[in-house]
Amino acid sequence: MSDVRHQPVLPAECLEFLRVRPGGRWLDATVGLGGHAESILQASSPDGRLMGIDRDADALARSAERLAPFGDRVRLVHGNYSEATSLLPGENFDGVLADLGVSSMQLLTPERGFSFMAEGPLDMRMDRSTGPSAAEYLAAVSPEELEERLREAGEERFAKKLTALLKSRESWSGTAELAQAVSRTIPRRGKSHPATRVFMALRMAVNREMESLKSFLEVAPSLLEPGGRLAVISFHSTEDRIVKRFYQKREDVRRITKSPVIPAWEERKGNPRSRSAKLRVFEKI
Repeated sequence: MSDVRHQPVLPAECLEFLRVRPGGRWLDATVGLGGHAESILQASSPDGRLMGIDRDADALARSAERLAPFGDRVRLVHGNYSEATSLLPGENFDGVLADLGVSSMQLLTPERGFSFMAEGPLDMRMDRSTGPSAAEYLAAVSPEELEERLREAGEERFAKKLTALLKSRESWSGTAELAQAVSRTIPRRGKSHPATRVFMALRMAVNREMESLKSFLEVAPSLLEPGGRLAVISFHSTEDRIVKRFYQKREDVRRITKSPVIPAWEERKGNPRSRSAKLRVFEKI
């Protein structure tokens, strides 16, 4: 997978809304494979600095390799962006970016278990050094919690039927077996594979993505200089609603984008994974 490179979503829009410039300090809170970070470092040349956080050690290593030409202008930290204030004590930035999408490397590496397009273990952990795998989560979770996760994160209308299926055996052998079982249980809707929503809901549950997002949004303004901006790219309607509503009653943040910014047709055509992306931007008062 050494040839996998991150094609960042809405790169020009992020640079514009974050007002990237020389001399500034920026945080890429979900640096992934370094696509956005690279564009920020290029646009802030010669002396802009960037710090990056990611919970996926493999992605962080690839990002370090990609960003090596920028030398000491970049610093990368392993951890969950929800813990940014403890990972970066006392640090403040002119702009903070959080891209909530799953990286190409994660999706295209079968042994990570994020996708049912190739056989792999039911892992799905972004940080493989901690927490239960998807297989362990399925074995331990209560039917009530699992059904709720499928309804909320997966927006799955067959949540009750799928919960019964997923809890019908003590363990699943891997991604292919699970996807095939789901496909036999519920009908296909449109072009998407029947297991798409199930895999998304499991990934979000295993990595506690909703909880991490809410924790990050709570502390993000404290990471910004006055007048600094926060940009959040989401790919899921539930995530977008959380971002949209979170700052409605906060007096220390104002909304910059009245409605979400979406990729132009040219970007959606060239990068199909960008089709569901929504960018919201806020400014610290």
